[in-house]
Amino acid sequence: MSTETQLNPGGQTNTAGTATAQHGVLRNTYRLLSLTLAFSAVTAVTSAALQLPHPGLLLTLAGYFGLLFLTSYLRNSAWGLASVFALTGFMGYTLGPILSAYLSLPNGPALVATAMGVTGVVFLGLSAYARSDRAPDMLRFGTFLFVGILAAFGLGLAAIFFSLPALSLAVSGLFVMLMCGLIMYETQNIVRGGETNYIMATVTLFVAVFNLFTSLLHLLGFMGDEA
Repeated sequence: MSTETQLNPGGQTNTAGTATAQHGVLRNTYRLLSLTLAFSAVTAVTSAALQLPHPGLLLTLAGYFGLLFLTSYLRNSAWGLASVFALTGFMGYTLGPILSAYLSLPNGPALVATAMGVTGVVFLGLSAYARSDRAPDMLRFGTFLFVGILAAFGLGLAAIFFSLPALSLAVSGLFVMLMCGLIMYETQNIVRGGETNYIMATVTLFVAVFNLFTSLLHLLGFMGDEA
């Protein structure tokens, strides 16, 4: 984004208006993200309480990518909001059986609470840091993050199909680092005007928070078993 100051016909600068618009996108993103996280949490708790079955890997992938495509297609309309809640609600539903499995462990409630707490602290801390002058320019690492996430996703599928617990654990650690980078990247992308659609910004940050939480839960569960 250019840092040059542009003049409107009246001779006034547009810098203030641009900054206001960018902060407006960030504010709307955080508001919608809060609502979708709450909705997803309610869906996950309901799914866990009712002991609903997990839809399975193939249906989960089909539902996730299908709703993600739909949200992207509808991102400039009011229906995009409904699609966001459908996507995040579905992800919450798939999380329910996972939470139920962890909560059944002797230290399960503590593990879930710790993962939630760490996720919240990390998200808030990285979001604030990304907006500070001391933060590195994460927009330079967009391609690296994209390739890294694709590689981690592929390795995660391989760990599931070939039943490789060690690889699955390594993928969780990799996802923690990648999602931290994605949170900083998307935050800077919003405040610097690269992302102007708060619906898509919300989806990106939600996916980062969701994967960060589930990856931390996996790692904490492993460390709890080893203790």
